[in-house]
Amino acid sequence: MRKILSYLLLGALLVVGLVGCGQQTAAGGGDVKLTLVAYSTPKEAYDEIIPAFQKTEAGKGVTFSTSYGASGAQSRAVASGLQADVVAFSLAPDIDRLVKAGIVSQDWHKDQYKGMVTDSVVVLAVRPGNPKHIKGWDDLIKPGIEVVTPNPFTSGGARWNIMAAYGSQIKAGKSEQEAEQYLKQLFDHVQVQDNSGRESLQTFLNGKDDVAITYENEAINAKQKGEKLDYVVPDQTILIENPVAVTKTTKHPDKAKAFVDFLRSEEAQKIFGQKGYRPVVKSVLSQFDYPTPSGLFTIDDLGGWDTVTQKFFDPEKGVVAEIEKAKGVSVESK
Repeated sequence: MRKILSYLLLGALLVVGLVGCGQQTAAGGGDVKLTLVAYSTPKEAYDEIIPAFQKTEAGKGVTFSTSYGASGAQSRAVASGLQADVVAFSLAPDIDRLVKAGIVSQDWHKDQYKGMVTDSVVVLAVRPGNPKHIKGWDDLIKPGIEVVTPNPFTSGGARWNIMAAYGSQIKAGKSEQEAEQYLKQLFDHVQVQDNSGRESLQTFLNGKDDVAITYENEAINAKQKGEKLDYVVPDQTILIENPVAVTKTTKHPDKAKAFVDFLRSEEAQKIFGQKGYRPVVKSVLSQFDYPTPSGLFTIDDLGGWDTVTQKFFDPEKGVVAEIEKAKGVSVESK
């Protein structure tokens, strides 16, 4: 009961935050208002995509409210009552939570894109010129190297980061036990765990530590803004797949679906591509020069999210939960 009340409080606080600072409304008094609840990193892309949609026939008269934050926290807030017409999160389990809550349809991923709207890969952000000579994952556990990555119990990006690190060891021929031991060594070098991927990268940009494990799109976005950093795409890294879905609770299902359909249009996918995301529409992806790491793998190669979540992120007995507890880090979802 205490946990349920805390979730309800979180939802209420996020609603207040939505009204106070996370709101984006189009000019003009449209009859339809959609609320997009999303994870933090694609804000700049949606800031351009929403006005583009409003210029289409389907988007005429549609206004938007937007809320951005750590993926897991956003998902839990919607599950606890935060209104949403469209949800766009960092990873599939945050959508699946809403399926279990009866807010998103079970068949949300039954389309040609498997429910995804963008892709990315996990990269290693470094200081300009790469003074620590970071080339891959093994360099992160060398003496003196300090690493930034978000808290995996609030951030979807953190879970991608951890599975990229773990999977890199499997790809290199290590056993599961050796890969788990690598995670323990890696977390000995992690000094700061922020709530979201965006906050984590900002901590790095503020001068903290030597390396930030982050999304490729976040590194590209930072460089586009003139921030001083470089990044390394490891040979072994994971394909990040970002989902989107219309909620069953929306009062405007046709318009919400039209918006999600627009997100897969060439126009919107180009905007995503320009912001550092890898388009899921292959004809648009081919227009960009994103590198293909030689050892690229997917979450399915590691057993899929159901298996991974139970093995690594179960707060009672998960591999990562045990590592965090040993470090004195809370594994309570926020």
